[in-house]
Amino acid sequence: MKRSIVLFAALFSVISVSAGGRLRDYSICPGIFKTGENNAITDVRGVKVGHVTLVSGDDVRTGVTAIIPHEGNIFQKKCPAALYVGNGFGKFAGATQINELGNIETPIVLTNTLSVSAGIQGLVTYTLNQRGNEKVRSVNAVVGETNDGKLNNIRKRVVTEKHVLQAINNAKGGPVEEGNVGAGTGTVCFGFKGGIGTSSRVLPESLGGYTVGVLVQSNYGGILEIDGVPVGKKLGKYSFKEDVEKEEELSPDGSCMMIIITDAPLDSRNLQRLAKRAFMGLAKTGGIASNGSGDYVLAVSVNKDNLIDSRTPYYFPTLLHNDAMSPLFAAAIEATEEALWNSLFAASTVTSNGITIEALPVEEVVEMFKNR
Repeated sequence: MKRSIVLFAALFSVISVSAGGRLRDYSICPGIFKTGENNAITDVRGVKVGHVTLVSGDDVRTGVTAIIPHEGNIFQKKCPAALYVGNGFGKFAGATQINELGNIETPIVLTNTLSVSAGIQGLVTYTLNQRGNEKVRSVNAVVGETNDGKLNNIRKRVVTEKHVLQAINNAKGGPVEEGNVGAGTGTVCFGFKGGIGTSSRVLPESLGGYTVGVLVQSNYGGILEIDGVPVGKKLGKYSFKEDVEKEEELSPDGSCMMIIITDAPLDSRNLQRLAKRAFMGLAKTGGIASNGSGDYVLAVSVNKDNLIDSRTPYYFPTLLHNDAMSPLFAAAIEATEEALWNSLFAASTVTSNGITIEALPVEEVVEMFKNR
């Protein structure tokens, strides 16, 4: 049965991705900086992304997304990292150790709220089985989540350790599947079908030439804006509408996971400053970080000269000055907002768990841009 679910899920992910598109497919090109080749988090050299999409019956729509920061042994070559919590109504495994030590030592897994434990199990197994980790006795697994219980029968807890390991094994560079895939299979964003989204920015050589990549799991609410256009208001679908217009209200609650990876040489202090700017990207999409929303940003540097080898007695990183951070801040804002918009553009309508969540009406949105 599990094998048939996975095979069907693979077919489903192909269909959902080909049915959608991306923001730039419609000549909507926000920001000033150029994107990387794939306009994805994988434009940062060595970064890989893998999905497992689980679709079964009329009530299971969930999955796992794994992000591998670099191709080496991550436990032995730890990545400088920082976590910023915009609103803490969520679960982020590994948070306290990231804040304490300023690094991560496993891949990053995203899934649904009740599958965080499966994510931990999968990452622990993966790490213990890596060559060179034979004496490892403690693993700080990094797992984020959003609650897909509207479209997914989350109480079934169908995600297992094997699915997590499969997502890691599926990870690859190049173009990244978006929309109804992996951890975004059952998510809802601004009342429309949300999902996985990604984007990147490459700074000019005069500003360092660094790449900033972002991947998001969108499952939040507010009043949707796309590149300055008040889309949610124009479509008549936004939070607090019941109070403003005495019509059906759309809940602002939900969650959003935002992962930033860059090749810029940053320590955990400046990575946290970078993570804070991603929240500005969320705000530019109309997200409000409502009371019931878990909104987290993890920022990671994979600069090869700054990876942390704890087997050596000293650590001599090369770090950018604070004054060099502003272009990276702008790049993170741009990549985050576009990744979030891509998650909506790439998603397709889903009926599950007794309800239907429509995809963003892309053609209507495009017309708004023609007439603005």
